[in-house]
Amino acid sequence: MKTLFDKTAINGLELKNRFIRSATWERKADDKGHITDELMKVYSNLAEGGAAAIITGYAFVMEDEQPNARMMGIYDDSFIAEYKELTDMVHAKGSKIILQVVYGGSFSWFNTGRRIIWGPSAVPNKLTNVTPKEMTKEEIKTLINAFGDAALRAKKGGFDGVEIHGAHGYMLNTFLAPYFNQRTDEYGGSAGNRARILLEIYDDARSKTGNDFPVLMKLNCSDFMTDKGFTFEECKALCGTLAGKGIDAIDISGGPVFRAPKPDKDPSGFAEDFIGKESYFAGYAKEIADSIDAPVILVGGNRSVDVMEEILNSSRIEYMALGRPLLSEPDLVKKWERERGYKPRCTSCNKCFHEDGNDCDLDR
Repeated sequence: MKTLFDKTAINGLELKNRFIRSATWERKADDKGHITDELMKVYSNLAEGGAAAIITGYAFVMEDEQPNARMMGIYDDSFIAEYKELTDMVHAKGSKIILQVVYGGSFSWFNTGRRIIWGPSAVPNKLTNVTPKEMTKEEIKTLINAFGDAALRAKKGGFDGVEIHGAHGYMLNTFLAPYFNQRTDEYGGSAGNRARILLEIYDDARSKTGNDFPVLMKLNCSDFMTDKGFTFEECKALCGTLAGKGIDAIDISGGPVFRAPKPDKDPSGFAEDFIGKESYFAGYAKEIADSIDAPVILVGGNRSVDVMEEILNSSRIEYMALGRPLLSEPDLVKKWERERGYKPRCTSCNKCFHEDGNDCDLDR
C-alpha cells in the first residue's frame, strides 16, 4: 500500500515523501527575473514546509520574452551563481528544488505591445488579444536551443532537475493545439508533427544535461476547448512517446480553466468545468499513468490526504502536487503529517494574485 509519506526517487533524486510543490508564479523576482530577498523568503518557507520537492515558478528562457511581470529568469549565465545560493539554501533545509522553464507565446500579459512574440501561427489569442508572429524554422531551432541552454544553467545552478512547461496555454501548448497551430510544415498538421518541438526540446535538454539529471515535462491532459484543442488521446500518445525517450516524470494538469469564463461565454473555448472539485484531473492522470512506464505527477485540486491516498492506491500515479494551497500555507505538508484530517485554508478563490506579489488573500 502506498502512502503520501513514502520515500521514493526520480532518476536517482531521493524524495522524502510524495508531495511536490507545483510551479506557482510568485511575482517577486526583480524586473529582469533575478532573485530578490522577498523571493528567497518564499523558498525558505517552502523548503521548511515539508514537501519533498519544490518546482519553482516558471522562468523565462529568452531575455526578450517574459509573459508576466516579476517572474524568474534563466536566459543567460548571470543567473547561475545566485541560483546556486537559492538551491544551497533549499537543500540545507531538507528539500529538493526543480526549475520550471517556459516561453510564454501568445498567452502573455506583460509588455505585449513592445516586443515581438513568437507562436506556431499568427492566430490571435482571444484571452490576451495577442497575435504572435509565426515562427520560421530557424526561430524554432533558436527556441529549442534556448530551452536546452536553460536546462544546463539549471544544472550548473544546483537545481535537482528541470521541468519543461508544455501546458496552460503557453507557447509549447499552442504548438500542440490545431486551433493555434495552423502550420503546414513538419511542425504542424498531425498530432505527431505538432508535438515535434516539445520532443526536440526534451532531446536538447537531455543531451546538454546528461542522463543523470531529471528532466520533467508538464502537459495538459486536455485543453478542454470546444474545438481544435489538444485532446486527451493526443496527450496519452505524447506521454507514451516521452516515456519511450526516457522522460523522468510527467506532470499532468489541464487547460487554463482558472482564467476563463464559463464555456458559453468564452470566445476561445476554454472550459471551467473543474472549479470547486477535488483532484479534478485524477481520472485522466490515472489512465495516462496506467499506460506508460514513467512516473506521473497529479496537480489540480489536491486538498485532502484521504482522497490523494485513494488515488495513489487505485492507480500508478506516484506524486501529488499542490500550488495554491502551499501559497497559502507553505507548511501544509507538515500539518498533514501531524494531523491527517487537517483541512487546508485554501478554497481555490484565486484571490492570491496581486500587483505587489502573489500571496494568499488571507495574509493581507
